[in-house]
Formats: sequence, C-alpha cells, structure tokens
Amino acid sequence: MNTPAHVLIGAAVLGRGPGRGVFVAALIGALLPDLSLYLMAGTALFLLDIPPQVVFDELYFSDTWQTIFAIDNSFFVWGGLLAVALWRRSGWGIALTGAALLHLCLDFPLHHDDGRPHFWPLSGWVFESPVSYWDRTRGAMVIAPIEAAAATIAAISLWGQRLRWPTVLLVAALLAAEIWVIRQWLFFFIDG
Repeated sequence: MNTPAHVLIGAAVLGRGPGRGVFVAALIGALLPDLSLYLMAGTALFLLDIPPQVVFDELYFSDTWQTIFAIDNSFFVWGGLLAVALWRRSGWGIALTGAALLHLCLDFPLHHDDGRPHFWPLSGWVFESPVSYWDRTRGAMVIAPIEAAAATIAAISLWGQRLRWPTVLLVAALLAAEIWVIRQWLFFFIDG
C-alpha cells in the first residue's frame, strides 16, 4: 500500500482522542514503517547520486537494507511496543504503535516480490502475496482503486472531525499524493 494511504487510514482509525497529540502520533506511527525506505532511498538517489535502478533493484534487496526493513516492519517489534503503550495507558503511544501495526497489517497481503520479513526477529521469512498493490501483473488494477477508495473514505472521515485548516490541507495533500502515486504506478512505470 502506498504511504499516503497508510497515513490517512492510520489517522482516521487511530487518530481520534483527546488533544492533538493522539492525532499527530497516529500520523507519525502510520509513516514510521516506511520512513527508513524514504531516508535510505532519498540519500542514495539525491545525495549520493546512485541511479534509481541500482537503488531499487540492488540496494533495496541488500542484506543491510533488508535488516533495517525487518526491524521497522516487524509485527513483534510494533506489537511489543503497543503492549507497553497499553500497559502504560498512553493514548499517544497506543495511537503511534497501533497505526504502525495497522500499516503492517495492510502491507502484509499486498506485496508480492518486495515484501518485508514481518516476523523478525523470530524469522526472516517473507510472505510473497499472490497480489500486489502496484504491479499490474499481480492485480494492481483491482487493488489500486480499492486502496484509493479506502484513502478517500479515510480523508472524508478526517474532514468530518472539524480539523483546523492546516490539517484539512494536509489531509487533502495526502489524498492528492495517493491518487497521483497510483496514477504513476498504473499508467507510467509498470510494463504489462
């Protein structure tokens, strides 16, 4: 699933509560499992000037990058942190870790050959789903509209919460980014 959809859905599901802290924590938590990819790919592409093909065909699948992805995409890591947040009765902690765990639950069935080892540290096994959120040869033409609809419903739900204007604009920008990314995946970057 695309990151903007994760953020919208995570905020809509877990961002309700007293104060802005819970909402902000849900936004951040939904982003965290993908953050390492953005930081590493961004550094490689824009600071180190490494060609995209090397970044996404070689570095992405390297042991170093996969180890980092294993940690920040582990059901056990986020589940353990959620347990601590529940034990401490921390509203923002529950929102942050719950949104990250929701992110993993949505990603798990939607990655074919680019999945993460979600059961680290107990296993390095990677589930190869028969469907993919981005690969047209693996059902993306069906999955992508469902993802876009879920992101749109999440955005509408968030707008219904009487958000401040900067947050309304953030939600609109995330929804626009989601629709733009889906358009790029389905119509420009995928052979098939």
